Amino acid sequence: MKTWGPLRHAMMVMALAALSGCAAISAVSDAATPLDVYELRAPDSIAATSGRVLARDVIVEIPTTSGALATDRIMIRPNALQAQYLPDVRWSEPTPVMVQTLMLRSIEATGAVRYVGRKPLGVSGDFALVTEVIDFQADVVPATDTANVQITLLVRIVRESDASIVASRRFTASAVATTTETSVVIDAFSSASDQVFADFAQWVRATL
Repeated sequence: MKTWGPLRHAMMVMALAALSGCAAISAVSDAATPLDVYELRAPDSIAATSGRVLARDVIVEIPTTSGALATDRIMIRPNALQAQYLPDVRWSEPTPVMVQTLMLRSIEATGAVRYVGRKPLGVSGDFALVTEVIDFQADVVPATDTANVQITLLVRIVRESDASIVASRRFTASAVATTTETSVVIDAFSSASDQVFADFAQWVRATL
């Protein structure tokens, strides 16, 4: 018994190490699994301006948001206090960057300003858009297989010369996903996004 005790202990340690190694390999394999990628586009309903182009340079700063939304994963909330993500899918960019891209494309679609970009052409632009992403998720409706997609942005137009806030507005839109299947939820995101960014583009054009 004294001879086999240490040997059995050593064998058990080796077996546990092997199991741990298998778990680690499995985790790496899961992390390496490619995710389906989805991308939201600026709404087609934005009409180009019929008036003169404004001599304005507009800088769209990357929005701020909560840690749960600062990712390329697509958030779905089973309840108000819990954040989860749709499995096996992701956005084409992290949510703040994707919102910045949508803002840029929406303003460009109006053709209303001389320049819009992520960075100024010179030392600074004329105006900066400072944005907070408050909501960008699907909220599961309790006791159902449906969800409400909610998008809420708080946008401020800031004059660069004196850092004063020219205007601010909260944009919000929702759309119903009749099931929590990925394709249905993404369609609801697209519908809510179209509402928000069409309103946003019109507001920027009118304000500037």
